[in-house]
Amino acid sequence: MRKIIKKHNRSFFRPAEVEKIDADKKEIQTTIGNLSYDYLVLATGTKTNYFGNKTIEKHSMPMKEVSQALDIRSLILQNFEKAAIAETEEERLAFLNFVIVGGGPTGVELAGAIAELKNNILPKDYKDLDPNMMKIHLLEGHSTVLPPMSEHASRKAELFLKDLGVIVHCNTQVKDYDGKTVQTNAELTLKSETLIWAAGVTGNPVHGLNANALQDRSNRYKVNAYNQVEGFDSVFALGDIALMRTEAFPEGHPQVAQPAIQQGQLLGKNLLHLINGNPMKAFVYKDKGSMATIGRNKAVVDLKHYKFAGFFAWFIWMFIHLMSLVGFRNRVIVLFNWTYNYINFDKAARLIIRPYNKS
Repeated sequence: MRKIIKKHNRSFFRPAEVEKIDADKKEIQTTIGNLSYDYLVLATGTKTNYFGNKTIEKHSMPMKEVSQALDIRSLILQNFEKAAIAETEEERLAFLNFVIVGGGPTGVELAGAIAELKNNILPKDYKDLDPNMMKIHLLEGHSTVLPPMSEHASRKAELFLKDLGVIVHCNTQVKDYDGKTVQTNAELTLKSETLIWAAGVTGNPVHGLNANALQDRSNRYKVNAYNQVEGFDSVFALGDIALMRTEAFPEGHPQVAQPAIQQGQLLGKNLLHLINGNPMKAFVYKDKGSMATIGRNKAVVDLKHYKFAGFFAWFIWMFIHLMSLVGFRNRVIVLFNWTYNYINFDKAARLIIRPYNKS
C-alpha cells in the first residue's frame, strides 16, 4: 500500500481496524483512535459465507486471505506426511481425501491445483504413497460448475477437471462436517480430514451505518449510480461491498475485480468533481469478460463475442494476471517461477512455513 501511494504527497496509510462509523459526526472509530472525514469510501469487500452453519465454520478451511491460503498449503503437505506414516488404510485415505465445496472460479481453480499436486508431486516426493489413493472431490450445488459463466465454459471446465482426476459432484450441497465426515443432501458421505469451503461470500460491512443501507440477503451496501450509500451523501461504497442495481444488472454487478477497479477509477474522478463543485458522472460497467484456470494448459475464457478454452485461454489468463501485479520486480519473479514450474512440472513452493493445527 505504501509503495502504491508514495508518489502522492497528501496520501497516508494507517493499518487499523475500523470499529464503527458515526455518520452524524462524520467520524470513524478505529483501533488507533478516531478519525474525521469529509468523504468516506468503503471498500471492505466480502467474507466467507457459511450460511449459518457453525459446525462447518468451525471445522472447514476458508480461503479469503493470504494467511488462510498458507494454512491450506501447510495442511495439505502435513496430510501427505501423516498419510506416509498412517497405521491403517482407512486413516491414510482420510488424509488423502480432499473435499472442496463450491464449484465457482475459486473452487475450480483450487481443485485443479491440488490435482496437479497429486499427478506431478505426490509420485515424486512421496514414493511410499500410492497416488491413486488420493481423491479430490468438488461439490457444487448447481447443475454445473462455474454457474456464473457460459455453458461452454462450464462444460469445458468440468471436462478439464475430470481429465485431471477430480471427482465432480453437481447438485450436491454440504449439510454438515464434523472434521472427519462430510454429510451432503445427496446421501453422499465422504471421510476426509480436509474440507475447503469456497461455497460463497457475504458482504463485510462496518458497524454504524443505518441498517436500511444494507441489502439483507447479500449484506452489501445499496448504492446509487455514483456509488453513494443510500441515505448518505458523503459515504461511498465500491467493489464487492456495493450493491448497484441497474437494468443490465438487477442483482448488482458481479463480485469480481473489474467492477471494483472501474468503480474506484471513476469514484476518484467524481470526488474531485465534488470538491470542485462539478456534477458527478454515473457509473457504467464495461464487462471485459470472465475467466478461470483449471491447470496446466487448461483454462476457460468468456468474452463478449468470443468463448474459448484450452492452452490459448490459459495463456491469456496468465498474461492478464501477470500484468495485474504491482511492480516490475514482482512480474519478473512470478514469470520466472511460472516458466520453471512449466518446464519441470514442479511446484517449487512446498514449504510448511508454520504448521497448521486443526482445532
